[in-house]
Amino acid sequence: MLVSTLRLPAKPVIHVVISGRRPGGLRGSPRYAERVFRRRPAAEPQPAEQEPESPEAPDRPGVTQSKGRPTPKRSEAERRRRQPYAAPSDRKAAYQQSKDRDRASRGRRMEAMKRGESWALPRKDQGPVRALARDYVDSRRGISEYYMFGVLILIVLLFIPTLRKSAILDYLVLVLLLVIVVESYFVGTRIVRLAHQRFPGESTRGIRMYAAIRATQIRRLRMPAPRVKVGDKI
Repeated sequence: MLVSTLRLPAKPVIHVVISGRRPGGLRGSPRYAERVFRRRPAAEPQPAEQEPESPEAPDRPGVTQSKGRPTPKRSEAERRRRQPYAAPSDRKAAYQQSKDRDRASRGRRMEAMKRGESWALPRKDQGPVRALARDYVDSRRGISEYYMFGVLILIVLLFIPTLRKSAILDYLVLVLLLVIVVESYFVGTRIVRLAHQRFPGESTRGIRMYAAIRATQIRRLRMPAPRVKVGDKI
């Protein structure tokens, strides 16, 4: 009895390629693990080529030539700049030298204050509002400017017996003071209005009194000196 052997056809093996990888490169395969986790030989650093140092610096624009000497330290450079100071051996000479220095310093400060430089001005004269008040007062003529001359005339009149016993001098003094107060009020109001327009946010406290005091001073004796002429527009 013959037994026939039936051979079934072998199932075809389907190779699936994922993301362009071949069968040997699939995740989980030995070839993939070997390729990912294998130890790569470290690249040996190549020695940089060293150019031979040229005895002379290249003649190119933008390249600093060698000085041929070491750079001095900062302390040595400062020591060279300092001039030797020889203190006087005599105490009287040292005192006189100190007085001369103080006199020269005061003279420089006084000249700077006359020019109106801010660093030399007293605290009461500093600020743009005070400068505006000085310029406004100096640009006009007022009765208050002759206040000192009026006071001198009143002092002279006091030596006349007939006028001293009468009330004429008292009325003159009251009229002079009233005129000065009224003029100072209008001048101060105008200065405050200009200060608010040109310097918003700046304090105008005491500016009326400041302008009134400057207005009663003789023009040549005002400090800081006037920097505008009479009639200039402020």
